[in-house]
Amino acid sequence: MAVLPIRITGDPVLHTPAAPVTEFDDALHTLVDDMFETMDAAPGVGLAGPQVGVPLRLFVYGWTDDDDVVHRGVAINPVLWISPATIDELDEDAEAEGCLSFPGERFPLRRAESAILRAVDLAGEPFEVHADGWLARIFQHEFDHLDGILYVDRLDHPYGKAARKVQKKNSWGVPGLSWLPGRDHLDD
Repeated sequence: MAVLPIRITGDPVLHTPAAPVTEFDDALHTLVDDMFETMDAAPGVGLAGPQVGVPLRLFVYGWTDDDDVVHRGVAINPVLWISPATIDELDEDAEAEGCLSFPGERFPLRRAESAILRAVDLAGEPFEVHADGWLARIFQHEFDHLDGILYVDRLDHPYGKAARKVQKKNSWGVPGLSWLPGRDHLDD
């Protein structure tokens, strides 16, 4: 297994819809193992293929909830259904989100409270996960990556403006930028 470089906003692979996975071979198994290692090293709770420069519709996730239940898996060629989002006032702390492709920053973003994820696993076997709360947020965030959307693209004012300032300050938003968990500390 290997830790892979994580692409930073501006790289075209992050802003282009990913293609379906068609080959369920040893290369896919290696990629998924490397993605788990990369996600854990970052550390993060999810990582999509485009974030490591692979324009395929897959993501890994790993998160332990408040009841110490571990939610960990890979979703290949996922479909996601979400509940309507509330129109309540945004909670800047409880709804703060971050992204390994926009490292070291967190901004509040309204997401649906519930989601149903349907995908296939490494053996091509279909599965379904009903998720609420933070797990639903993780699924929505990673699914967006597969459609070429970063969470900062969804931010409302004033958070979108703040994200653009961070991007400009860090000279992000151009092709070819990445960071390597364990070596670079852009997430601090």
